[in-house]
Amino acid sequence: MRHSRVALFGAVGVTMTLFAASTAVSNAAPDPQDMTMVNVVKVDGLPWFNRMAVGVESFANRTSVHATQEGADDTDPQKQVQLIADLIPRHPTAITVVPNSVAELEDVLGQARAQGITVVSHEATGIRNADIDIEAFDNAAFGRQTMQSLAQCMGGQGEYVQFIGSETMTTHMQWVDAAHDMQLAQFQGMTRVEGPIETANDEPTAYAKANELLAKYPNIKGFQGAASTDVPGIARAVRDAGLQDRICVMGTAVPSIASPYFTDGSIDRIFFWDPAMAAEAQLQIALMLLQGEKIETGTNLNVPGYESLTKLDGYDNVFVGNAALEADANTISQYNF
Repeated sequence: MRHSRVALFGAVGVTMTLFAASTAVSNAAPDPQDMTMVNVVKVDGLPWFNRMAVGVESFANRTSVHATQEGADDTDPQKQVQLIADLIPRHPTAITVVPNSVAELEDVLGQARAQGITVVSHEATGIRNADIDIEAFDNAAFGRQTMQSLAQCMGGQGEYVQFIGSETMTTHMQWVDAAHDMQLAQFQGMTRVEGPIETANDEPTAYAKANELLAKYPNIKGFQGAASTDVPGIARAVRDAGLQDRICVMGTAVPSIASPYFTDGSIDRIFFWDPAMAAEAQLQIALMLLQGEKIETGTNLNVPGYESLTKLDGYDNVFVGNAALEADANTISQYNF
């Protein structure tokens, strides 16, 4: 009887050991080489997102994760929804996304997460169905930074207008709202002539609408652009009208695209961050989450501009870096993208 009991306990011990070993294997962090990640951008082919693809490739080379980038042919939110819906059956390990409309992506991203897909967003403060949203900086502060420079350029006086890609684009609205609030509080000699002008992230549209506004408001003194395509389109219209010395043009842009307009003053200053680093930050967060690491205040992603994250007040899943950049005619040559 005693021998039977020992044999039983021995069998149980072996079983428990095997179970523990099996559990340890099943709970082990997945090998990066076995992971696939897809970065879904607002629209394919724009210089901003072409630069973002450089970051995706760099991350893939650095980590051995199979990482790619996809985007629709325009900024229609439903095309982005469909793109993500088509990704879900392929079951990538993670989807990183720059939404055209946070609200319209919530359901499909919820479906992705329900299938065990990790979701990391960018330019999407307030999103619910993302494990983490990473912002390059505090977006309200970025908007105020732009207004401070625009007001200085305009001498605190005169008419101005703001361009955005779309009212559904979260960061664009945060920038222009914060800028406008600052103008109302601190630069009361300035007047915004109309509400934000939508351009669908399309430079020819920005050019056409800038021409319309120059004709409609002949005394206008300032333009703020939010989409990376806005400022070059506005600058081209200002240059064509020969108004470079009278009108201030500022906002977000890719340095290489904005650079030619600095030579004659068609653009005065740009505010931006490196899209390649933003892509790496998103993908690095996804990798860390999949490997069981926590994202918290002070987390270092080992990506320039994202070495010490800060949790954004009022949100459970939003973290910001310190990646804001700006350039004028004297400093634009420092940037190689």
